[in-house]
Amino acid sequence: MTGSGALRSVRAMTVQDTLRAKLAAALKPTRLEIVDESHLHAGHAGARPEGETHFRIEIVSAAFAGQSRVARQRLVYGIVAEELRTRVHALALSTRTPQELRESPQ
Repeated sequence: MTGSGALRSVRAMTVQDTLRAKLAAALKPTRLEIVDESHLHAGHAGARPEGETHFRIEIVSAAFAGQSRVARQRLVYGIVAEELRTRVHALALSTRTPQELRESPQ
């Protein structure tokens, strides 16, 4: 409680918030964009009415330097393994290094 006796409400983290926090902490990205695309998969396997099951994630991080595309994806999957086991059905990943982004900004 605060000095005034008022209770602060605590908002639970969304799945998107959790993904962002874990990826930011582990990869120190220079760019991290996460888009909930669950509405595009309504009625498909793994979709739930409340959403937050399908995400498109773009990560630019020096941590990917020297790694293959598969190794980068495995790294990301390992970081968010708990969410993949429980709430997330699918991730569409774009994983690049800062140099790759400079060479091909698209």
